[in-house]
Amino acid sequence: MKPFYINPDITQAETLPSSFYRSEEIFNLLIEKVFAKTWQYAGDTSQVSLTQQIHPFYFLEFALEEPMLLTNSDGQLSCISNVCTHRGNILCHNPSKSRQITCSYHGRRFNLQGDFQHMPQFKEALDFPRKSDNLARFPFLQWGPWLFASLTEDLDFQAILDVMNRKVGFLPLEQFKEDKSLNKDYLVNTHWALYCDNYLEGFHIPFVHESLNAELNYSQYETVLYPNASLQIGHSSSGDHVFDFPQDHEDHGKQISAYYFWIFPNMMFNFYPWGCSINIVKPIACNRTKVSFVTYVYDEGKLDTGAGATLDKVEREDEFVVEGVFKGMGSRVYQSGRFSPQMESGVHHFHSLLAKYLNL
Repeated sequence: MKPFYINPDITQAETLPSSFYRSEEIFNLLIEKVFAKTWQYAGDTSQVSLTQQIHPFYFLEFALEEPMLLTNSDGQLSCISNVCTHRGNILCHNPSKSRQITCSYHGRRFNLQGDFQHMPQFKEALDFPRKSDNLARFPFLQWGPWLFASLTEDLDFQAILDVMNRKVGFLPLEQFKEDKSLNKDYLVNTHWALYCDNYLEGFHIPFVHESLNAELNYSQYETVLYPNASLQIGHSSSGDHVFDFPQDHEDHGKQISAYYFWIFPNMMFNFYPWGCSINIVKPIACNRTKVSFVTYVYDEGKLDTGAGATLDKVEREDEFVVEGVFKGMGSRVYQSGRFSPQMESGVHHFHSLLAKYLNL
């Protein structure tokens, strides 16, 4: 495969070519070279808030689907493999509460931290148990109520959490509660990276989102770049429905309606005065993406106000655009475009990271 190159100088750079979004080979490479080496949202502490709770989940639905378990062993949270080290059976299919994990196939038993405990009919086995008979432990971090996991420790995820905490750590994150009635999944007929492209710039807001544009001061729209993340800051056009910053906050005195955090490659944490809308972009195929909206609220009185209102409407408007862009990627005459240095630094940053990971 020809290496991808994104000029680090945005004033000269071109976007990734249209072939990037159409190629099955590149789509599969992205799963292995990007998603298998980065972090994913794993849920929240409510799923394992009690000791001896066990919560199974899959790391990156549809693509990698690595079976994992969140466990609580006397207050110690762990993320371990959900695959038995004997014959590969899935250990837990549903959330449960237990002092141990026992495989229903042949009875191999583990503690809640994944350590091997017992196996019937194995007295004659030599050099047993070995370290590999324990369940694998995965890199795992908590921020506020939210949990994150990875297959590897290649990426310094704590540095990303520190950046986010600097901006929104003043909020009572531990009081944020999931409101499942506001959660929603969207199936979008586009490449997952095109969905992220659209998210990463406010350039389109006046043209696509009339109601959102009325809430934001477009002339003050900001994008801040970090090594594996970016932040878009939406300033209020009216001064209403804004964060109440403490005096020592670096944005104290500013009228900010929203912080839009993007974490490479596919997570968005959108903070509003009422709480947080987490958007997880899940690749299904080149032309199919699932986007899960998970909503956390701490101030119900501010729901449906400001930049955090009509999120479903904004999503539908975005879907129409990104589905049109994906169709355009099939054109015989379009190859690539240029970046707006003022408004598309986030997209340029994203393309640069994709090229970097693919070229490793």
